[in-house]
Amino acid sequence: MRRVLHGIALFLAVVCLCQLCACGSSSWRKGGVPGSKPYTVRGKTYYPLKSAHGFVEEGVASWYGPGFHGKTTASGERFNQYALTAAHKILPLDTKVRVTNLSNGRSLIVRINDRGPFVDDRVIDLSKACAQRLGVIGAGTARVRIQSLSGIPQIREDGDVVGDYYVQVGAFGVKQNAQGLISKLTAAGYAGRLIFGSNNLWNVQVGPWPDTAKAKVMREMLKRLYPHAFVVGGDNK
Repeated sequence: MRRVLHGIALFLAVVCLCQLCACGSSSWRKGGVPGSKPYTVRGKTYYPLKSAHGFVEEGVASWYGPGFHGKTTASGERFNQYALTAAHKILPLDTKVRVTNLSNGRSLIVRINDRGPFVDDRVIDLSKACAQRLGVIGAGTARVRIQSLSGIPQIREDGDVVGDYYVQVGAFGVKQNAQGLISKLTAAGYAGRLIFGSNNLWNVQVGPWPDTAKAKVMREMLKRLYPHAFVVGGDNK
């Protein structure tokens, strides 16, 4: 009887050890903690942001696919390598971001549903589908810009969006023309406002941004399409 009990105890110990090893592996790859609670990977603690408003980051992107297809992500959903999703260490889960490959100019809107990557200086781990569309598959990594689209008010008219700083990209004497630019910006994933200002023109402004530093980053991004873009204060009409 004593031998039987000893055998059962040994079996249970082995099972528990295996479970702990599996949890440790999952935690290393994805952080293991859904939501915004702090989590620790390889001795380093990460503190997810409460809001993604105004978040802009540049760094190295990598991708993951077949080896993780069907596994549980930090958000609790199953990872689908064919979906437009990505992993990030601190952005709130379910945040939508615009990822731009700085080497070829390709851009894509993806949703953050996982934690990672925890390798070197990489800032985002793209699904296989995202990597294919952005041209990252071949090289395996690429330098990208990440711009949050979450937590930003949608475009409204007549200046009823309150914010600190905006980037003005156009001014029109005809409101319909200004609305046409608004439609293009919305389709591209940007947000802002359309107001009739003291210049007696309909001004199209992207934002708001909480400080001039973030507004200037956005201005540099937009100047590729709108060379005369400039930063204005939140009460500037």
